[in-house]
Amino acid sequence: MALAEESGRSRRGAAHGGRAVGQLGASPFGAQRSGGSVISPRLDSLGSDGAAVRLGIMGGTFDPIHIGHLAVAEQAREAMQLDAVVFVPTGEPVFKKDRDVTPAEHRLEMCRLAVESNPAFDVSDIEIRRKGNTYTVETLRQMRAHYPENVELWFITGADAVASIVKWRESAAIAGLATLIAVTRPGFALTEQVKDDIASAGPFDVRYLEATALSVSSSDLRSRVANGLSIRYLTMARVRDYIYEHGLYGAASARGKAACCDAEASELNRY
Repeated sequence: MALAEESGRSRRGAAHGGRAVGQLGASPFGAQRSGGSVISPRLDSLGSDGAAVRLGIMGGTFDPIHIGHLAVAEQAREAMQLDAVVFVPTGEPVFKKDRDVTPAEHRLEMCRLAVESNPAFDVSDIEIRRKGNTYTVETLRQMRAHYPENVELWFITGADAVASIVKWRESAAIAGLATLIAVTRPGFALTEQVKDDIASAGPFDVRYLEATALSVSSSDLRSRVANGLSIRYLTMARVRDYIYEHGLYGAASARGKAACCDAEASELNRY
């Protein structure tokens, strides 16, 4: 169970004025993609009815997306009473210039496949459509300009990233755009001194979330695929199938080593 520490604002009760999850998007996910959305197919009209809404925003390279990402987003949604969470794959990640990153169209599609069964989740391609380096402040400004004021923006990121927030591009502006959810990852905990340093860096509204420990990483999945090892249960079945269908992470050559892959396919479609 996730443990949440909130400051500066009391938690909302059950009757907080937000819409039920089922109201966020009623049409089939695949049909929604062709509409030409501004932020995301399911969530473009969020808050248009005037109700108070909390939108979680989870950025990342997602190369590939895995169960750790999904579990953190779901636990943040419950702990902070978010009405929805939008995943935002980076276009050109500034801090990963030192390695090859899978083309954006593949990372975007894997995210879509991973979240399509959860009506409270969606995926946005705004950072991919935006040319140049990817910066959080630009994404938040774009979302703030799109949504009415009754939609609160809550940015979900690792506690280690929040600890270095003063190094973020226009960090002071971020403080006025979104509440930060600092997720404690396995083996990493912020000291009270670090929390005090964050508080002194600017008027940041930071909520700390201790998420269930899932020691899963995208780099580990890439390595396992390249070495012909199973990634069963480490990501969604549709994502796993997509990786092998498109030969990502050396999957084309590795598939021969992993004799279990073909036998798993039909069973994994039920996962």
